[in-house]
Amino acid sequence: MLIFLLPLLLSLSASSHSHPLDPLTASEITTIRRVILSSASDQSFSFHYIGLDEPDKPALLSWRPSHAASLPRRAFVIARSDRQTHEILVDVSNRSIISNAIYRGAGYPILTAEEQTVAVELPSIYPPFLESIRKRGLDLAEVVCSTFSVGWFGEARRRRRRLLKILCFLAGETANYYVRPIEGVTIVVDLDKMEIVGYRDRAQIPVPKAEGTDYRAPAGKEKGKRKGGGVKPGVVVQPEGKGFEIEGHMVRWANWAFHLSFDVRAGTVISLASFYDAEKRSRRRVLHRGFVSELFVPYMDPTEDWYYKTFFDEGEFGVGLCASSLEPMADCPANAVFMDGCYAGGDGKPVVIKNVFCIFERYAGDVAWRHTEAGIPGQAITEVRPDVSLVVRMVCTNGNYDYVMDWEFKTTGSIKFGVSLTGILEVKATPYTHADQITSEQYGTLLADSTIAVYHDHFITYYLDVDVDGVNNSFVKSKLKTVHVTDGSTPRKSYWTVVKETADTEADAQVRLGSEPAELLIVNPNKKTKVGNIVGYQIIDHGGTAVSLLTEDDYPQMRARYSNKQVWVTAYNKSEKWASGLYVDQSTGDDNLATWSQKNRVIKNRDIVLWYTVGFHHIPCQEDFPLMPLLSGGFELRPFNFFESNPIIKTQPYRHLPSFNCTSNV
Repeated sequence: MLIFLLPLLLSLSASSHSHPLDPLTASEITTIRRVILSSASDQSFSFHYIGLDEPDKPALLSWRPSHAASLPRRAFVIARSDRQTHEILVDVSNRSIISNAIYRGAGYPILTAEEQTVAVELPSIYPPFLESIRKRGLDLAEVVCSTFSVGWFGEARRRRRRLLKILCFLAGETANYYVRPIEGVTIVVDLDKMEIVGYRDRAQIPVPKAEGTDYRAPAGKEKGKRKGGGVKPGVVVQPEGKGFEIEGHMVRWANWAFHLSFDVRAGTVISLASFYDAEKRSRRRVLHRGFVSELFVPYMDPTEDWYYKTFFDEGEFGVGLCASSLEPMADCPANAVFMDGCYAGGDGKPVVIKNVFCIFERYAGDVAWRHTEAGIPGQAITEVRPDVSLVVRMVCTNGNYDYVMDWEFKTTGSIKFGVSLTGILEVKATPYTHADQITSEQYGTLLADSTIAVYHDHFITYYLDVDVDGVNNSFVKSKLKTVHVTDGSTPRKSYWTVVKETADTEADAQVRLGSEPAELLIVNPNKKTKVGNIVGYQIIDHGGTAVSLLTEDDYPQMRARYSNKQVWVTAYNKSEKWASGLYVDQSTGDDNLATWSQKNRVIKNRDIVLWYTVGFHHIPCQEDFPLMPLLSGGFELRPFNFFESNPIIKTQPYRHLPSFNCTSNV
């Protein structure tokens, strides 16, 4: 018997919406574009962000499906025209502009894909660049260029322009052009003029060779041949069908229900996550709204050709804009359901990303709970329950790096946030071919002939508007304190106990993990279990706890001051979504999470937001070349006195099903 396992396909680009948090549809984006252009005398608008302006939280929490017409459908738009940034609020339902304001502060909006495409073509007709290619003996047809943000290094605002740097690489015999940089050539483009305004050819360093760098499968690979200890392929079979339901953008699985949407800046957005408590016979809120808020990636080479490489991949380039279409049976298992995403391109017209999300049940062979009891005479008891979870996955490819981002919902009530890095390292060409030749600081690791991978960091910051069993929550640090026994009352000389501290203000809620033993909790002080414990959720790290080592006066760190601690808690403010600020390109650090926290607002028994940063210090090694295997980290929100007991203790064991013969004798 041959079983064909085909991926299930759904679409997020339906023409209608049934929930106030549903992302803007293609038809709505078209309407928004038409409304803005019809009211503007200047038709040269470039659209840098069009996203849902979600309803105010109190109105949203009181909304019911029968009240669909009672909440306004609005869009927030950031557009550029005549070198000015417009913030436009559009009433989508009434097809009208509510407000149109000019932003005059520091920083610029997300770069559009269209302007980057135009910019990377400029070098091919620029005589100084053509001369640089000629004198290196390279073939222009093999040259590939890419865009790099310029950062901010103290320039006065009045002197600033909307700039972009262009670096170029050599493809030739490999698709892995990122490991073949044309070192020493830097091109500066004025994006408003769309012309090259700066050029530097500093040095002629040989381009690293192509041999051994290509990551593609060889053409005509023999069937069944596996090199390097490859494993045999496998599939997930669900004889009774998938265990989750999707209605519009609402996902329901086991006791979980949540809303899933797509945003061109944030990518995956999870809202209204709640868990049905069978004992209380009620649905209990956990997470109002969550998404990745920023990706800060600073490189550690301070030289002229590298110092500016301190990227804010989300605020400058957009996680959603860089989202990749997922490959069935590769990015996601056979039992996955796929969804599309829709966003507005630079011209304001809708663009669809196929298979931007996949949703699947994970059967990894792990145990949810178990116990074997041999202490009762005449009895041998073993009870085991398998661990099954629901995963929402998205992958964004920011140039050379790929980020696999998972939201994993567990039957225990936990939510796990996983991020994995793979892709290609950022490297520089060098004359060195052996580590023994290096006598000066190179700021990285020699991985191959003439190839140094530069040290760098990855900081992935999550925005989590937690609503644990209600809106008003508190942040608690349960510190572990050693107590010395000196009164002779016991043979023991010491033990540890718990000292709980509830944060009163935002200043009290900044945590550098590992500085002292403590358990971090989000609790609802207004709710208690039957035995009197305050209900809550615990924050547990699962690897990736690095913090920034840059000095506070370093310009990239001024822009990302929040990266020196992993945990922040702020008072809820609808406008405070993006950890590095609304306008990140060439930002100056005056609008970010650390700045907002200086208000030191009261957060005890209030509507609060948890910010958590997963961090990696990446010291490249040869196993990362020519393409690095997955490096993973994350954290978890785990119930802590939220339930009266283990919520899955009454789960029935699985019935043993006969195995399937998935082979064919044809």
